[in-house]
Amino acid sequence: MIGYRTRRGFTLIELLVALFIFSLLAIAGYRGLTALLQTRAQLDVETRKYQTLTRFFSRMDEQLAQVINRPVRVADGTSQAALVGFPVSGGELEEAQIVFTRAGGLDMAGGVLPPQRIGYRLRNNAVQMLRWDVLDQAPNSKPAENTVLEGVREFNLRYLSLSMVWEKQWALVSPTVPPPKAVEVEVVLTTGEKILRVFSLQ
Repeated sequence: MIGYRTRRGFTLIELLVALFIFSLLAIAGYRGLTALLQTRAQLDVETRKYQTLTRFFSRMDEQLAQVINRPVRVADGTSQAALVGFPVSGGELEEAQIVFTRAGGLDMAGGVLPPQRIGYRLRNNAVQMLRWDVLDQAPNSKPAENTVLEGVREFNLRYLSLSMVWEKQWALVSPTVPPPKAVEVEVVLTTGEKILRVFSLQ
């Protein structure tokens, strides 16, 4: 007599338990993937932010390292020192906080560029760079404006004197005052983060 093996399938309870376990695994996997994607997006944002800050401070470092002691004549006909630092933006020199004369450097063909007049200011939560076409300006001369850093709440500067004292302003009275030994730049972002850099001029 030939015997037959009875094949037994899953019961309804076993199927429900399997479905329940699968649902838990799917939920856990979804939450894990969502958290991973959110973390990656946040890291991308932070990476872009610090790349922008690095470019901003690198530009300032390069420009301040090329400061030369060349006073200029501004649009109202008065003379200004090679580097002028105001306590806050507003009032003079197109409302810049810091204005200075820098060497022109080299162009793409290796030729020597003329010196430039550069300024920085904080406006509408953004640091702007100002660039004048010539050092000695004609009446009503206006600088070109370029936003170089956004999301900034404060833009604070100090100047290291020859006697090694930090000053909040520089050369506001006499055009013969030489540039300071160093410039301290503090940027406070709208997120509350503070970044401090010191740039040597001599």
